[in-house]
Amino acid sequence: MGEKATHFGFSEVDPADKAERVGQVFESVADRYDLMNDLMSLGAHRLWKDFALARSCVRAGHRVLDVAAGSGDMTARFAQRVGDAGQVVMTDVNPAMLEQGRKRLIDKGIGSNVEFLLADAEALPLMPGGFDCVCIAFGLRNVTRIPKALESMAQMLRPGGRVVILEFSHPVSEWLSRAYDLFSFSVIPPLGRIVTGDEASYRYLVESIRRHPDQNRLSQMMRESGFEDVSYHNLNGGIVALHLGFRY
Repeated sequence: MGEKATHFGFSEVDPADKAERVGQVFESVADRYDLMNDLMSLGAHRLWKDFALARSCVRAGHRVLDVAAGSGDMTARFAQRVGDAGQVVMTDVNPAMLEQGRKRLIDKGIGSNVEFLLADAEALPLMPGGFDCVCIAFGLRNVTRIPKALESMAQMLRPGGRVVILEFSHPVSEWLSRAYDLFSFSVIPPLGRIVTGDEASYRYLVESIRRHPDQNRLSQMMRESGFEDVSYHNLNGGIVALHLGFRY
């Protein structure tokens, strides 16, 4: 291996192989991704995303970059907020997920102020300093090199721009952590098998959450990548955390 091995769930893999494996996961589940999100979170993911939108402080006329946008939940929210005078660039590294998001937005009548771009979060091919807000929701843990993705996102922000990172995190209490583990490993993979026919992909997604940096570590990584005034908010006892930072 040319680089130090990275994690793919609980397995260790060559960094050169992780992106392809993650891509296979999301290609497999793309058409049932939204249904599974509702089932896994009991609908709470919609509230988490609404909270992220509110804390983004995005307003009419802003330019927003939605990284690893998946099926476009946050893109749709931002597009409605920025209005005709603003713009949202929706990116994902996986063609199947990007197409799924494009179709969903068109079905909602959204698209005139949205641009769709196939792009890697670690090397965003856009003009630096062009966005008021950069968001990544439930995508950072799937990135091979998180520091590179954070640095790339920081470069996209104008001075004073804000990054919004919504991601599964680490419960703050031991009893909640145990209950969450029981639900995650006993319920979600079998549910994935029933709904999508793919248990292995959802076992990876559960494992990837456990390998993701905790709230304090991710905050430190953000500071090291050039963000300032970094803060986070625990949601549902730390099962999810919203991280915020600024580029000055």
